Amino acid sequence: MTDTADSAAAPAIRPESRLVALLAIGAVISLQIAIPERYTAVPRIPMIALESLLIVVILVSNPLTAHRWTVLGTWSMRLLIGAITLDNTLAAIVLDWHIINGEMADAAPVLLGSGAAVYLTNVIAFGLWYWALDRGGPAQRAAGTTRYPAFQFPQMTSPPGQVRPGWRPMCFDYLYVGFTNSIAFSPTDTMPLARWAKAMMIVQSLVATTTIALVFARAVSVLN
Repeated sequence: MTDTADSAAAPAIRPESRLVALLAIGAVISLQIAIPERYTAVPRIPMIALESLLIVVILVSNPLTAHRWTVLGTWSMRLLIGAITLDNTLAAIVLDWHIINGEMADAAPVLLGSGAAVYLTNVIAFGLWYWALDRGGPAQRAAGTTRYPAFQFPQMTSPPGQVRPGWRPMCFDYLYVGFTNSIAFSPTDTMPLARWAKAMMIVQSLVATTTIALVFARAVSVLN
């Protein structure tokens, strides 16, 4: 009787919607198109194809909700997010190198557009990384098959009554972590616990810092 009562009282675990992740990847594709070809490390078409393939992988593995975990789907998603991250990081390095060498044309709109695309892609890519890796990914978080979180969200330490029972982070929460880390260049309300999470946040902050310091500073100087 006790087991039955406890099961009835336990909150239902609902699968996570993939809509936010799909919209984020769609935004990345739009930003990749917006970056001028001469400021990128690799041609745009292959990267846009990879990003479109990531959408297909997500839809095939879990059409609208993260309800199941597969090795192929998980690693395909991680490899494609890695390709997006690597390409955007190289694009930031190439853009910074052109500015340092004085090879950048004095076109403030192009500088601002390219810098904004790199910066926002950096936010989304690392937000997707945090979402895909923390506790094994969204499907495993929903199933509760992993124990130790890589991030400590404030809801995890809030007193009872302030957080909905059964709360767990969703894709939007990880995108928020990626955004605040890029803005503040450090953790804000969510603390990284795992070493891999700390290392990723360092890389993300470096890309964000150089983009703001060099790209936007150069654009402002051109405007003045």
